[in-house]
Amino acid sequence: MTDKYDPTKNPLYSEQNPNEIKFFGRRHGRTLNDKKQQLVDDVLPTLGVDTSVDQIDLAKVFGAEKKEYWLEIGFGSGEHLAWQAQNNPDVGIIGCEPFINGVARLLVHLEDEKLANVRVHSDDARQIMDKLPDGCLSKIFVLFPDPWPKYKHRLRRFVGPHNIPKFERLLRDGGEFRLASDHKQYVRWAMMHLMASEKLDWIDEGPKDWYHRRDDWPATRYEQKALAGNPHYLRFMRKPR
Repeated sequence: MTDKYDPTKNPLYSEQNPNEIKFFGRRHGRTLNDKKQQLVDDVLPTLGVDTSVDQIDLAKVFGAEKKEYWLEIGFGSGEHLAWQAQNNPDVGIIGCEPFINGVARLLVHLEDEKLANVRVHSDDARQIMDKLPDGCLSKIFVLFPDPWPKYKHRLRRFVGPHNIPKFERLLRDGGEFRLASDHKQYVRWAMMHLMASEKLDWIDEGPKDWYHRRDDWPATRYEQKALAGNPHYLRFMRKPR
């Protein structure tokens, strides 16, 4: 089926207010235990990023000593983000996740491992993306996003025609975009739109790359459940401006 994408009709934003972002997905699950609720109440506010400003200054958010800035969109339970933060202490990482139970799990990781180079946006990643300056990110991760399998919901998929231009804008020259998915339709959809980009190069060379994680790409809890679905691990590089 051919996708007839109309760029004038974006179902991810309000028709009445083009600056109002629509959100699709879960925000809450089971009631948090006392420790996680305490972390959400007391620690999460200290790790937030102010999206009311015209443009986010990452040097102020993290401190000027950070060499790079990365963004993880939909970090789930936070295992990947925490691993990256622990193994890359000179990098400032923003994690975005609207599901508060996943946010609470990440906060436990940050406390247990004493990680200070992470900031958390417990809402839609587009609120952050729209306020970041051009070419400020070295890596963007979108790992096992909601596949929205029904065809009528396809434009809700995060990696698609609405958000790929944002990735292109935010990545610095040579910056890397990583996508993982075990959903064949999602992979085909994402590849169709990513390969159409004139600003991103697919840097995987063969099945050994897209069927296997790299050493600097740790497994997550969700991935263990998804292994039977043959996950794909895709990498794209931002071309020079």
